[in-house]
Amino acid sequence: MNSKSAMAIIKNNLPFLIMIIVFALLPAFSSSRFWINIFIVVFVRTVSSVSLRTLGLSGSMSMGHSAFVGIGAYTAAVLATHYGWPPYSTILVGAIAAMIIGVITGLPFVRLRSIYYLMATMFLGVAIVYFISALKITGGAPGLAGIPTLFKSSEMIQFYYFFFIIAVVSIAAMYRFEFSRIGTILKAISQSEYAASAMGVNTAFYKLLAVGCGCFFAGLAGAAFSLYNSAIVPSSYGMLASVTLLMYNLIGGHQKFIGPILGTIILVIIPEASRAINEYAPFVTVIVMLLVAYLLPGGLASIPEAIKITIDKRRKRLGETIINGSGEE
Repeated sequence: MNSKSAMAIIKNNLPFLIMIIVFALLPAFSSSRFWINIFIVVFVRTVSSVSLRTLGLSGSMSMGHSAFVGIGAYTAAVLATHYGWPPYSTILVGAIAAMIIGVITGLPFVRLRSIYYLMATMFLGVAIVYFISALKITGGAPGLAGIPTLFKSSEMIQFYYFFFIIAVVSIAAMYRFEFSRIGTILKAISQSEYAASAMGVNTAFYKLLAVGCGCFFAGLAGAAFSLYNSAIVPSSYGMLASVTLLMYNLIGGHQKFIGPILGTIILVIIPEASRAINEYAPFVTVIVMLLVAYLLPGGLASIPEAIKITIDKRRKRLGETIINGSGEE
């Protein structure tokens, strides 16, 4: 790899590199337990929201994705709590369980499109949460408590960097998946499933591949967080949680990979940062969301493009003004 290629790679991935550096150094500037916990939540939800984008690469967005976060969480929690498995070993099992269930339950839906797929995934997500609530081993509706933690020490910094590494590795893997040959095929299916089928692409296989990948990382995030939080309840993985993940994608900008990352960071941190104004905090979030929806239809990720368009328009107007002024003279 020559220096030009290396510089091009750095330039294309500069926003990601900046975020990695910022979050790697954050504990040095804010070591309070409150903010460390918020940043851990950011990492977990970022992996979950990016995994929803991965699942939707074929053009089929899910309204029940948080249920697979719950499958990963409950698989890890039950194995660690009731069967004495080492907490670390249950994380991967939780991710694999979410992936397998995602692929199996996704089989009947791969032929569905648009609103029909959305409705089917919504009903599936609700059904999964109800099923978890009905099981005695999961603690039922009240949830499961006393889950063994990842670290015996209460030092938050250990948890912070553990989740930081999980987020970086998971996002890097999903980035590679999206910009691989498989990701290109999935985007082609998103543009026209009929055209992709006519070219000999097994659309059902590739859509299930996207579902499996998305559910794997959703389960991974859920499994890791359950072993940090020590207590989980089924309602945390209901339809509202799925809508929240979808909202992160839309506010951040679903057209770009960095979109759900930005959406998650902003919509998790802003409510916490505005707690000083107590009951008015939710209104701050709503105002931010409305401003983004009105001023930036492409989401937060479209800000550089919007700035460039504005600058180009002003330059064009300035040029026309100078030409008209010269003509008048």
